[in-house]
Amino acid sequence: MARIKPQALLQQSKKKKGPSRISFMTILIYVLIVVVMAFFLYSSYRHWSQRSQFQMEDASLGVEHDNMFGDIKTVSIPKYAVINTSKGLITVELYNEGSPEVVKEFIDSSKKGRFKGRLFNRVIKNFVIQAGDVDRPGTTEDWTSRGKHYNHLDTSLKHEAFMLGTSKAKQDGSRFHLFITTAPIADLNEKISVFGRVVKGEEVVQEIEEVDTDEHYRPKTPIEIIGLTLKQKI
Repeated sequence: MARIKPQALLQQSKKKKGPSRISFMTILIYVLIVVVMAFFLYSSYRHWSQRSQFQMEDASLGVEHDNMFGDIKTVSIPKYAVINTSKGLITVELYNEGSPEVVKEFIDSSKKGRFKGRLFNRVIKNFVIQAGDVDRPGTTEDWTSRGKHYNHLDTSLKHEAFMLGTSKAKQDGSRFHLFITTAPIADLNEKISVFGRVVKGEEVVQEIEEVDTDEHYRPKTPIEIIGLTLKQKI
């Protein structure tokens, strides 16, 4: 039997230990796996970043995101509204149980930004401050005469000051007037639908009440509603 030379034996050993070539299909599979993983990570990042953004935007409107898949659930109607005026912040508690229709209309108007830029166009000391559009004919004279009358009355009446309401007169959504009483008023419910009360910022209401007005009770210096935010907690 012939003996194998050492040099031939070494070459055979190198051939056996040489690495096998990776097929094109294997490389393609690896590439696809990397692409899928990258897509999954990118999708997860977008989902959580959008979820965080939605939570921040909807917090003031009473909306929260419920579970990890981003399902949205509308919680109970906002309990508070923060009116940002050029004189400061006024926080009101909303009476949804007592005036659900009025509160709903108020919330809808708030979400549509209808109060932004509105002016307090009537300020009657010891009576009421009003924000909204210019009154319809007859309404201004009525409230002005009532204001003059109540200025001479005892303030220890059954209705409290710092109540939030709107006119009972039929109006479209763009003419939602806001009234905040500055003194107790006996027959408040005859003219105003009360749907809340001031819980913070009474001093701001009083500061607005003390501004100089003309003979029609219009402030000589404009007092503006800069914005309005709805909240669940304060």
